[in-house]
Amino acid sequence: MLNGRDPRIDFFRGLALIFIFWDHVPHNPLGQITLRNIGFSDAAEVFVFLAGYASVLAYGKVLQREGYWMAALKILRRTWVLYVVHIFLLAMLMGIVFFANSHVETRDLVAEMGLTHFVTHPQQALTDELLLRFKPNLMDPLPLYIVLLAGLSLALPLLLRYTAAVVTVSLTVYLLAPHLGWNLRAIADGVWYFNPVTWQLLFVLGGAAAIHASRPRPLETLALYRQPLFVAAAVYVAMAAVITLSWRWPEVHDAWMPSALGERLYPISKTDLSPARLLHFLALAYVTAKLLPGRAWTDHSLARQTCRMGRYSLEVFCLGVLLAPLADMVNALAGDAFAMQMFTALMGVGLMAALAAWMDFNKRLDQQALGRAPLHS
Repeated sequence: MLNGRDPRIDFFRGLALIFIFWDHVPHNPLGQITLRNIGFSDAAEVFVFLAGYASVLAYGKVLQREGYWMAALKILRRTWVLYVVHIFLLAMLMGIVFFANSHVETRDLVAEMGLTHFVTHPQQALTDELLLRFKPNLMDPLPLYIVLLAGLSLALPLLLRYTAAVVTVSLTVYLLAPHLGWNLRAIADGVWYFNPVTWQLLFVLGGAAAIHASRPRPLETLALYRQPLFVAAAVYVAMAAVITLSWRWPEVHDAWMPSALGERLYPISKTDLSPARLLHFLALAYVTAKLLPGRAWTDHSLARQTCRMGRYSLEVFCLGVLLAPLADMVNALAGDAFAMQMFTALMGVGLMAALAAWMDFNKRLDQQALGRAPLHS
């Protein structure tokens, strides 16, 4: 039986949303402390993995309680909601970017955001939008989530019953996809920036982790430094941090990076979820889980706020997507002053936290109203 909601999952989903917002604002000083600057993976891997974890946790309980067809129906209903949100979010994003572009004279924000296709071919762009082929910058994670969640409606019972077999098939598809050119079509580069054929592995691994976490495990008595898997994962995370930080100084990087290692490591593809990225995220997740095994730390004030953002991840993600170009516009009008960049970065997170608090408040009101509703025979 799958367990209930884990506040640690909500916390890291909320943290990933903050990092995604900061990463989406150009020249943002706080973007220097996000995951992409200290390792091969970034917040996108966190978002997809935890999406798989939360989805299997939620709909797996529905399947166990109400059967497959009800679980599949609820998954497809959620998929439809995400699709509709994607359409409206893209329309709002385009309006904001066109507004910002009319005020910033030094840059072409429309081109930077990948909206030129809509300007030059508006009718075709509308069709491509409905088919998930037109995905401007900032919009890529949501269509990926739509496709992965739709696939879960078929894979969920198999994943619950034959977890190892499903992971094996998923891994095989992941390994074959880059060599066989498997991807979905899109405008611009011709394929999806987040290739769902490869990123599905991370989603499946998230679901497998949720299933594994629900099973009883023996208590480990060995200290962490005596656990070979933890040590190997920690060393890989540390090495990835050193290599990533060295990218800031190309001369230093080229001087100490062995050519044989560089040939095997680069390029680190985000589109196909390069093995270096995948292994880095898995190692980072494992180290984090080992260092933070309990839940007590999520009771602190800032952690609770972050957890709340994670609980309303769709709404908070959408707001972050809309706030990023506005923050970029304000920064550009202020001459990219450091103080203004810090202000917009923190203000954006504050607004995202305020939205989560408002959503939580409304949910409690609905629950109270439901509790006061008269019973009818």
